[in-house]
Amino acid sequence: MDIDELLNQIFSQPLQFGVLELPFNLLELMLRFLLPLMLITGGYRLLIVSIRRLLRRSSLKEEIQQRVLRWMRLALRLCYIAGIGLLIGRLFGAKIFEYFQIFYAVLNQPLINTGNTRVTFITVLLTIPVFYLASWAGRTTRGMMRNSLFIKMGLDEAQQFSISSLARYTVMVLVLLIGLSIIGIDLSALTVIFGVLGIGLGFGLQSVVSNFFSGLIIIITRPVKEGDRILVQGIEGTILQIRILATVINTLTNESIIVPNSQLVQESVHNFSFYDPSIIIKNEIGVAYSSDIDQVLKVLQDIAERNPYRYDRKKCWVYLNEFGDSSINLTVYTWIKSANEKFAAHHWNNLEIWRMFKEHNIQIPFPQLDLHYRSKFTE
Repeated sequence: MDIDELLNQIFSQPLQFGVLELPFNLLELMLRFLLPLMLITGGYRLLIVSIRRLLRRSSLKEEIQQRVLRWMRLALRLCYIAGIGLLIGRLFGAKIFEYFQIFYAVLNQPLINTGNTRVTFITVLLTIPVFYLASWAGRTTRGMMRNSLFIKMGLDEAQQFSISSLARYTVMVLVLLIGLSIIGIDLSALTVIFGVLGIGLGFGLQSVVSNFFSGLIIIITRPVKEGDRILVQGIEGTILQIRILATVINTLTNESIIVPNSQLVQESVHNFSFYDPSIIIKNEIGVAYSSDIDQVLKVLQDIAERNPYRYDRKKCWVYLNEFGDSSINLTVYTWIKSANEKFAAHHWNNLEIWRMFKEHNIQIPFPQLDLHYRSKFTE
């Protein structure tokens, strides 16, 4: 058999999968499906890029541009999916329903068949939208409670966080259980899952269960909440999100740190905004022994009171701490409104101290050591 006959046989014979013979050959698959699919995909991407460029050149607001782009992308995706469906229908022709029944029968073969529970490939595929719907229902419930119910009730942020988080996970569990029962999974089979979970505790699931219950404790007792500035195990940052197993912290260098919930419950956590977001910052400074201390105290007190981040309801003060080897050491204590601004407030104080000391000729001494030399020839 020469090459021409071999290629003719490959491209002209109908494709087969086992005993199932498809109503098209390889050449028809390429010309009637793959090539049009490539053209449709290229056209789809080209339209998306063109619409994005047109919106950027328009005078519409950024928010409106994003909304229009989102809806246009959704419409094009629906058209893209419809085009793929038409290509598949054209490829299979009138026999498409026959092959669909065969395909459905294959997917409907049971993988697990115990008691009232019959798990097939279709059941496994249907769990994906069930989990998505449960997650969407939880987020929607939380958003609705925060935007409407909590405003009328007048709850603080900590109470809003606890109630909305509990409502979110409750709705997620309910939707998940209802969805699993609808697609044919017997909920009594969950006892088997809990039994397997109990066995798995001895094989490394202790940390998972510990983080899960720690997440519930955090939601109920509220030692920390979203938006708090905390310090835990040397990591300082703002809590972005508290999940059921871990908490996401955004550090000062814009890094996202995932901290297991068990650490927030078992370890000591420095919460800068637990009761009150205002804190005290300290600026330590040394001046020369020849300085007028009364003038230094007055200058430092004025700097603290002029700090733009200062908490007006709190008093600032300056203390003389000690007489050091090379300088008189003082500390400026400044109340600021928020712990999130402590580095900016600390920088402002230091920079203003430098400027005001130069203006008033107040010296910041270098470390110095007096050396007394005695020679035996001078004795």
